[in-house]
Amino acid sequence: MTDSSVFSDITPATEIRHRIQQFQSMLSQKGIDGALILQNSDLYYFSGTIQQSQLFVPAEGFPILMVRKNIERAQTESAIQTVIPFNSPKQIPDILKSRGISTPHRLGLELDVLPAQLYLNFKNLFLQTELIDISHQIRQIRSIKSSYEIQIIQEAARRSDQVAGFVYEILKEGMTEIEAAGKIEAYARRLGHQGIVRMRLWGSELFYGHLMSGSSAAIPSYLASPTGGRGISVAVSQGAGSGKIQSHEPILVDYVFAYKGYLSDHTRIFSIGSLPDDLIQAHLSMLSLQNVIASESRPGISAGQIYSRAIELANASGYTENFMGADEQRIRFVGHGIGLELDEYPFLAAGQDMLLQEGMIIALEPKLIFPGRGVVGIENTHMVTPNGLHRLTMFEENVTII
Repeated sequence: MTDSSVFSDITPATEIRHRIQQFQSMLSQKGIDGALILQNSDLYYFSGTIQQSQLFVPAEGFPILMVRKNIERAQTESAIQTVIPFNSPKQIPDILKSRGISTPHRLGLELDVLPAQLYLNFKNLFLQTELIDISHQIRQIRSIKSSYEIQIIQEAARRSDQVAGFVYEILKEGMTEIEAAGKIEAYARRLGHQGIVRMRLWGSELFYGHLMSGSSAAIPSYLASPTGGRGISVAVSQGAGSGKIQSHEPILVDYVFAYKGYLSDHTRIFSIGSLPDDLIQAHLSMLSLQNVIASESRPGISAGQIYSRAIELANASGYTENFMGADEQRIRFVGHGIGLELDEYPFLAAGQDMLLQEGMIIALEPKLIFPGRGVVGIENTHMVTPNGLHRLTMFEENVTII
């Protein structure tokens, strides 16, 4: 199947219109006159392009896409009807006025990601306007995937499975982690991986994912992840390093497939030769935990309840000290939403009261970390359905022995 035979690169106009309508309804409910969308993922979601632009969405009426670079591409890619060139945010008040739009009394901005300097610029431009954070509402809208989005994520999941199959073909004792990672990432690229894995959390970065063998997988890092890795240098401080892959140790392959903007998250454990029985048993415990959580995670249950249930199951299995980390900095979640970004709503984390809804896409990742030995566990991309979580990534879940 060729890339062009799966999905068009252009987001359908009907999809964009529906998203804008949802957003405008939210703005009206909150008493917000309009919003400016600047961040790439949000811009792509609501306009269909990430050309250097600012999208003004009024609570009523038609949105305006103001493009600094490249106007021709933006006009081709975006389903927004009004696409105009501009050179500076200073022009925005006059652009709105020229189109009969009053200066907003309350203007929404993505304050979770907007740089302070830009915020101050807008504050000076709109002196009589109250600037409102609408990032939470945007993330809520984006958390429910349409059938169009789900189809793309399903294709990303299928390609995740292909990557896992390739891992089996190339892993050899004595390879360095970074050598294996390079081969796998090149293969993913040939499959159509976009090369960029977007994250929303400030300071978070990821390149394809993590391949780590044995004890290196259990080295914690700054990343909001149960695993870290030494990395190739302290400037990166995560992921594959220069250590050699040895036999009889768990090899963690935690990769994201990014396809046409959308992501699939996928972890599998490999081993060259058999693993010790206690690690095999620990891995099977995480598969069992995953299956229980998947069956119980239905629309209406809170994300925090799911995390509490996962902790209960891990404790009952005797893995209290290893679940999702092995020290006081262990991660306090067992899964996360996924879509255009790796860290979307909902977070299956302590204290989260967001309710699951049908159409959410969740990466569920119960893992056990054993310092000095390695990591076992699983991660799959799932869709929330009335009957629980429906798994989209289907590669063999047991430890794959090479």
